[in-house]
Amino acid sequence: MATPKIFAARRSDNDDLSCSGVGGGGRRRLVDENMIVLRKRIHEIKMIERNYEPPADWMEWEKRYYTSYDSIICDVLGVLQSQLMNTRPSFALGMVAVMMLSLPASAAFLVVHAVEMIKRIMETGIHL
Repeated sequence: MATPKIFAARRSDNDDLSCSGVGGGGRRRLVDENMIVLRKRIHEIKMIERNYEPPADWMEWEKRYYTSYDSIICDVLGVLQSQLMNTRPSFALGMVAVMMLSLPASAAFLVVHAVEMIKRIMETGIHL
């Protein structure tokens, strides 16, 4: 019967922890992942301190999702991440660019029409 052997290992500065092959990037990724875990634990502790009761000033629908909000966010971001990882980088960047340009375009559209409406109201006067 073989006896299990336990070995100790230590990471050196030359160990490559990143996916991209750049040394040091993996440590940054590990820190980022640990920050997410830390934020989640802080949120869980706050929930425990409040006895899993949402703040009183929240709306009813917010209170319903309070306890499952973290898992919903993780699920949604997991789906988004898997979809982005399965697409070409240029397509993903193009979609981000379209999203970033659509908000200012929509805002400009609304401002132009609001100014036109205000001009017409000022020209004709308000008749009640």
